Parts: sequence; structure tokens; C-alpha cells
Amino acid sequence: MTIERHEAGPRMSKAVVHGNTVYLAGIVADAPKGKSISEQTKNILAQIDGFLAKAGTDKSKILSANIWISDMANFADMNAVWDAWVSPGNTPARATVEAKLASPDYKVEIMVVAAK
Repeated sequence: MTIERHEAGPRMSKAVVHGNTVYLAGIVADAPKGKSISEQTKNILAQIDGFLAKAGTDKSKILSANIWISDMANFADMNAVWDAWVSPGNTPARATVEAKLASPDYKVEIMVVAAK
């Protein structure tokens, strides 16, 4: 079975397709400085839509999601954006935890696994 890598770099690939499963790396917002968690979440979800489309699938096929947020006080704001985006009737298994992210500008990071 082949392995297909998208936006592969020396450290990681943004997406890896193996068989009928698509694995995304943890995705953070583009240009996050000064952006709210809502703005960052919208940006990340748009990126996820793009990576899934390149791999031949979409958000209705997401199997699981891991979400890291820098402050649980922002949980409701992130969830409001997520809830408006997620495919009704196709909600994935999901975990959300508070964590110190790679840069203090990042407020949220999302990683998903999807079927094709």
C-alpha cells in the first residue's frame, strides 16, 4: 500500500495518506499574532478543509480530532466556531486539552484523522 505525503518538509508532512486514511499534522493559524481564538480557529478549519480536499475527502469523513488550546477560558469561543463548521451528524471522536503551544501567539492547534 502506498503512502502519499503532502507539504512534506525535513521535520514533518502537513498531511499523510495511507490507504483510505488521511492523517493531518497539528494545524495552527497563519499569521496568528493579535488574532482571537475564534479567528485562529476559523483559519485552521479552512486549512483543514483544504488539506482534506487535496487528499480526496472532506470534513464529513473526519474520524477523530485532537484540539489543544492555550487557555481553557477560551473553550466556549473555540467551540462556537467548531460547532458552526463541523458536519452535522458526522461529528468525530474528539479531545480538547489546555497546553502551552509552540509560540505564545498560538491560541489553538487542531489535528484530525479522516477516512477517504
